[in-house]
Amino acid sequence: MKWFILSLTLILILSACSSSGGDTESANGGQNGSSDGGIKITLLNSKSEIQPQLEEAAKAFHEANPTISLEIQPVPNGGSPFERASTLYASGNPPTMIMLDTGDVAKFKDRILDLSGEKWNADTVDHALDLTTIDGKNYAFPLAVEGYGFIYNKAVVDKAVGGSFDPSTINTTASLENLFKQIEASGKKALVVSPMDWSLGAHYFSLAYAGQDKDMTKVNAFIDDLRASKVDLASNKVFNGLMDTFDVMTKYNIDQASPLAGTYERGPELLGKGEVGIWFMGNWAWPQISSFDTANKEYGFLPVPISNTAGDYGNQEISSAVSKRIVIDKEKSTSEQQDAAKKFLNWIVYEQQGQDFLVNKANIIPAFKNITLPAADPLGKSIQDYIARGKSEQSMSDLPADHWANVGASMQKYLAKQSDRAALAKEVEQYWTNVKE
Repeated sequence: MKWFILSLTLILILSACSSSGGDTESANGGQNGSSDGGIKITLLNSKSEIQPQLEEAAKAFHEANPTISLEIQPVPNGGSPFERASTLYASGNPPTMIMLDTGDVAKFKDRILDLSGEKWNADTVDHALDLTTIDGKNYAFPLAVEGYGFIYNKAVVDKAVGGSFDPSTINTTASLENLFKQIEASGKKALVVSPMDWSLGAHYFSLAYAGQDKDMTKVNAFIDDLRASKVDLASNKVFNGLMDTFDVMTKYNIDQASPLAGTYERGPELLGKGEVGIWFMGNWAWPQISSFDTANKEYGFLPVPISNTAGDYGNQEISSAVSKRIVIDKEKSTSEQQDAAKKFLNWIVYEQQGQDFLVNKANIIPAFKNITLPAADPLGKSIQDYIARGKSEQSMSDLPADHWANVGASMQKYLAKQSDRAALAKEVEQYWTNVKE
């Protein structure tokens, strides 16, 4: 997500994450390692939904490497990993490792290690390093492939359609609305729309960019034209098609009476308990969904249609990309700490315990070809299936850091009917005209 990824993305919340980001005095282990003579390293975690799993992995890594202790520091709930990392650098106490969104890696280029010489570079999936390779050098470890779209509860939609639901039948805005009608006719609510700015801005609206063309060079050219004020969004076919679908979503939203009141936690509860059939979100939400559904466990993804012509690009594709990256500080960390951090990354890729953490414990789709463990959850399996069938749309995981807040706020106004489509288009155009990055 990054982007994805994403966010991907991504800035999700877990009640277990009670820390406000860690003790800055210990952020880089005091440069001299831990007090017992071993090496202390830290990781700033921006995937809060896997904080417990990362802490468990840190213990397992320490057991396998007794001279190295690893502390996991969560980014504060709702916070930006870029902003938190920048604050820690400003205080002179950066973590040894930082989990960043893809688009933020280049901003730290002069403060982080060149990781091009690491063995795992050769084992990454296609295009995993494209966005973090600068002047021929790769600066980041690709942690997670994430994807998003409409998550459906199979038990609910099976009942609605009167048989075994075939996700391939949903390939237009009209077919999606028909499914919504069938779900409501069965006595359930069709959909919950989570109103967080990161979901609406970083995930939903970015489909308007990625859906312009399968060729990413043309997508990038479209972004360049937006920056140069050469795009009339109001007349753009993909933008209008995507917003047509969003209008359908608002019509069937369970929270339509108070569309901005919803919280992230409400989505997995409604979907997992079968009170709604569909939720727009990503595979990172599986731990929360599964906590509310102890019996069914059958879920999958539907693409977000952008037209009523089934063959149009985007109508059958799921958005996915490497969403989270880990970088290693070189400004304050000692060479011993840097080596220990590299060892941890290799442990994830090549050791059985590390792979088990990544796939089975953290429910992450790995970005490495040598990790052959199948996805541990139905959402991961669904994304892997779309990717295997060539039905994957590249997530916009390198958007500017403030994109989700600004465009997300504009989408929130549209969701709450406080603005119309023309106003939304103008606000997005103005955002891109003013982007400084």
